[in-house]
Amino acid sequence: MVTRVNFVKNSLKWLILFLVLVLAPLFLAAVGHSGENRGFLIEFGVAIGFIGLAMMGLQFVLTARYSKIGAPFGLDELLQFHGQMGYIAWGFIIGHFIILFVADLEYLKFLDPTVNLPRAVALIGVIIAITALVATTYWREKMGIIYEWWRASHGVLALFVVFVGTVHILQVGYYISELWQQITWAGLSLAAMGMLIHNRVWRPMKMRKKPWRVSSVKQEVDGIWSIEFEPDGHPGLDFTAGQFVWVTFGNSPFSLQQHPFTISSSPKKKSIRLTIKELGDFTSEIGNVELGTKAFIEGPYGSFTLSESRSIHSVFIVGGIGITPVVSVLDAMRNRQDQREFTVIYGTPSIELTPFYEELKVYSAELNVKIVHVLENPPEDWQGETGLIDKDVMKRHIPSDFSNCEFFVCGPPPMMDAVETTLNSWGVPIYRVNSERFNIA
Repeated sequence: MVTRVNFVKNSLKWLILFLVLVLAPLFLAAVGHSGENRGFLIEFGVAIGFIGLAMMGLQFVLTARYSKIGAPFGLDELLQFHGQMGYIAWGFIIGHFIILFVADLEYLKFLDPTVNLPRAVALIGVIIAITALVATTYWREKMGIIYEWWRASHGVLALFVVFVGTVHILQVGYYISELWQQITWAGLSLAAMGMLIHNRVWRPMKMRKKPWRVSSVKQEVDGIWSIEFEPDGHPGLDFTAGQFVWVTFGNSPFSLQQHPFTISSSPKKKSIRLTIKELGDFTSEIGNVELGTKAFIEGPYGSFTLSESRSIHSVFIVGGIGITPVVSVLDAMRNRQDQREFTVIYGTPSIELTPFYEELKVYSAELNVKIVHVLENPPEDWQGETGLIDKDVMKRHIPSDFSNCEFFVCGPPPMMDAVETTLNSWGVPIYRVNSERFNIA
């Protein structure tokens, strides 16, 4: 069971580490610096430039998909944090240029191609690249940008920004003038950029040695498919129920078509089942995957998993395809004959569009599990909950004394926002609420 002390301790540890790494360039620049003070605006503009570039470098670390980085939050929440920090980094870097121009128009020479063409092109390129990073991330779907091309350009643009920023700092050299400072700064930048290379090159090379084959393609309901994978020449994958993996279909793991999906099968099985909803360009054709298709699986990731403590009443509040981690958890519970108290509040449009409807009946009969279906369009003889998952539905089915409950929320963002707001208004501590959002990609 997660305790308040452990959650706060771990959260503070990671927050302090992040802040130390973001502010480290300022300490590095200040050590041994004896130059004259150039005025508050200029020094402030330079400082936020250092911070912005450090935040951009840390973006590579946040997306490196190391399981130990970002605990206790989980990779999905870490990637959400990565997105928010990207916007802030953009603000710092653009602010760096604006403040320096306001403080002294002489700094406009850095963007003047008649003064120094390579420098001007590089710095103007940074402004365009980091703005493109933010704009294509925020408006990707509205712009109609295919996910695979966005992912590829995202890495290239970020790499360009950090590389040019590092070269710019070393060339200016006002604060990073000593050789040891230059080596340290360059080394930190290369290490951060190396994370991207590790993620996009080294990992696929390792995955190539452990291919998988599609052994089953099954339509659960209209628009939702379960794909089962068998390990091809290796023991398979160890994971905990509730985790997710990144999957690449095809003969090579070096593909832009890498997507995250939650495992919907039990860890006890050698095969892995992923249940996928038709949504974007890639998943719209998921039902056409042929048997025997080669695939590569990276993972597992995520912390949307049950605590080892048996004193917890676990409450899953999920919608639509958000049921996938729950099915994996229930299957694992059945395999080990786990009879802890368990409540699932599950919202779907109708019975016909409820994946695993019959399977959930079996779990309800065999385990100490209460399944509550909430249907938007119920049949005429329906006696259960109707409409959307709201405060009243939750109040009727969550134990009145939820001090010993741990909550898991997964589904469409509007539903998750509403549920999290309700739990917060009831005074449920944040460390008792586990959320997994399926829009991390």
